[in-house]
Amino acid sequence: MATSEKTTQRLASPATVEPTSLAVDLYDHYERLGEVKGYYGLLAVYALARVGQVTGRSEVVDRVERVLRRFPHEIEHPPYNFPSYRIGGMAQSFLVAQGRMPERRERVREYAEEMMTAPRDGKGILKMPHSAGDLIWIDAAMASTPFLLYAGRALGERRYLDEAVDQAVLMYDELLDPAHGLLHQCRGFIAPGVLSQDHWGRGNGWGYFALAELVRGLAHDDPRRGEVVSRFRALSEALLPHQSARGLWRQEIPLRTAWEESSGTGLILYGIGVGIECGVLEGPMWRDALCRGLTGLVESCVNSDFSIENSCPGTLCPGTGDAKGTIDAYLTARAPYRDEPHGCGPLILALSVAPVAGLDGVALRAEPQ
Repeated sequence: MATSEKTTQRLASPATVEPTSLAVDLYDHYERLGEVKGYYGLLAVYALARVGQVTGRSEVVDRVERVLRRFPHEIEHPPYNFPSYRIGGMAQSFLVAQGRMPERRERVREYAEEMMTAPRDGKGILKMPHSAGDLIWIDAAMASTPFLLYAGRALGERRYLDEAVDQAVLMYDELLDPAHGLLHQCRGFIAPGVLSQDHWGRGNGWGYFALAELVRGLAHDDPRRGEVVSRFRALSEALLPHQSARGLWRQEIPLRTAWEESSGTGLILYGIGVGIECGVLEGPMWRDALCRGLTGLVESCVNSDFSIENSCPGTLCPGTGDAKGTIDAYLTARAPYRDEPHGCGPLILALSVAPVAGLDGVALRAEPQ
């Protein structure tokens, strides 16, 4: 792939940019790296839609629609645990809920119905398909809750909304570590019924993101809203004390010697921004955390060519033998690298809530990492 002039051009160092414009630049860079697909790519598409909505830039939402029109037939799809990714996942149901792409309504319904009948454990939690045992993992909250939430809103289906709430709430309750108020990533991957030992940054981000979408997407008089808000506030309060001096959260959130991780930080900052916007997180400490976090995240993890740093590679109960699912395995199994593909969507989401913080500009990294 030829490198464009925009890619190679270095901005003045340190460069200060408007946050939502930076979000679009990050997506531009991400798209140049390769075809946008998979759950992490579709998260970036959804994040771009949020940027278009918050800024009122219709051309950004038009671009999201053009991307989604390539799904499902113009994409070489990887294997999916959740077939709804074939049509664009949450980005597609979100646009249909906004009144766009009305011809996709029945496609959204088709895949929502598939998710409603997908394999579950005895408590009703979506479990990993095509595997023995009841294997559950918090990443599935990101896949299921927003898609069903916006499908329910688009199609007027109450049972989709209830299932969206059920998945976020049941996973939170099952994976909660009451000693920290934080979430473990998974259960059953080490041995039947055994939780992983981690409090992984992006794993907590996935759970927080699902709750944040419900906080934003459920009506204020929805009968399920209270159980969502109580868990969202509890996880918010558990996360806040672990924000680092630079404004980030770590790979193993409570461990002060763990490295600061960008994708989990982006998801957490997005959740805080949604909580402030919806009046669920009140008081100056939340806005201060959001401003400090956005400033530190960009300054630490976004280079002047819009490449990104410090995103954890794909991780699911890492390690082998006695080390499987241990904190040490989450810290050492796979090292971050520049432009790791999980990192872009969370950064764009975080930048989409910068207006909530009243943040007009952020400075990029002075030098590449």
